[in-house]
Amino acid sequence: MQFFEWFGLRPGKAICYSGFRDGQQPGGPYPSYEQVKEDLLLLRKNWNYLRLYDCDDHAATVLQVIAQEQLDFQVMLGAYIEAEVNNDNCPWGGVYEAEQLERNKRANEQKIERLIQWANVYPKVVFSLSVGNEACVDWTDHLVSVDRVIAFAQEVKTHAPQPVTFCENYLPWLDHLKPLAHLKPLAEVLDFVSIHTYPVWEYKTIEEALHFTQENFKSVASLYPNKPIVITEAGWATRSNGRGILPERVNEHFQKQYYDQIMQWVDEKQLLMFYFEAFDEAWKGSDDPLEPEKHWGLYFSDRTPKLALRI
Repeated sequence: MQFFEWFGLRPGKAICYSGFRDGQQPGGPYPSYEQVKEDLLLLRKNWNYLRLYDCDDHAATVLQVIAQEQLDFQVMLGAYIEAEVNNDNCPWGGVYEAEQLERNKRANEQKIERLIQWANVYPKVVFSLSVGNEACVDWTDHLVSVDRVIAFAQEVKTHAPQPVTFCENYLPWLDHLKPLAHLKPLAEVLDFVSIHTYPVWEYKTIEEALHFTQENFKSVASLYPNKPIVITEAGWATRSNGRGILPERVNEHFQKQYYDQIMQWVDEKQLLMFYFEAFDEAWKGSDDPLEPEKHWGLYFSDRTPKLALRI
């Protein structure tokens, strides 16, 4: 049984949405009501489902716009939990002072409370809840213990009516990769499992990309036959400075090819897949303008469409 049947939702297209424009970033300044409204009026032409990453001021505005403007979106709302454990394996820095880790723990608890609150305030808009994003994979800079994530999931399930998940790279869900993978106890608590799959980050060519994504999905689905599996991130960058992604493997033509292929596949299989992402975001990654983290959008940061949406 697929996700839509399992939870009684209508099939539809889904996309990851973060509306930070040039000069904006998490922590402020945030997109305004009118800027979010402009984005959502643009996105509603192609998508029915949105994924939001955190219970911050930006998400508050998005939910407000959807409700007040009566836009036909369903939202996966997330709580972006920060590091509670040091991670020496993170290549770009995952080690913090003890005081910072304690502050993060308190902040994470507040985020989970806010997630529950907003889920109950917007029951007709929020259709599912995520208690974290890439917080358990071995390379993360915001590592949280599995037991702690399980506790967060149990708390949300107790106090909110929507189905609960946790969004993570596909590898930690696979128990045959121990000790790297360790999320099976968490999966047992969740209502559905959410995976991320990025062929280009794993040095796959565009010709290998769709098959790689399909195999990632199948490997997790085979391990959890009684859980719906949702792809909460899959996409293709359009520029790179060579850090982690070969520049010759990313451009608008390859993005369009991957987008067309994966959309055809999920439509045929009636899967829920959140394409990553709606808009380029200049705040991400390093100061290098060719930093690949900045260039995953189907739209440029000025809201003009890339090739995938022009043809």
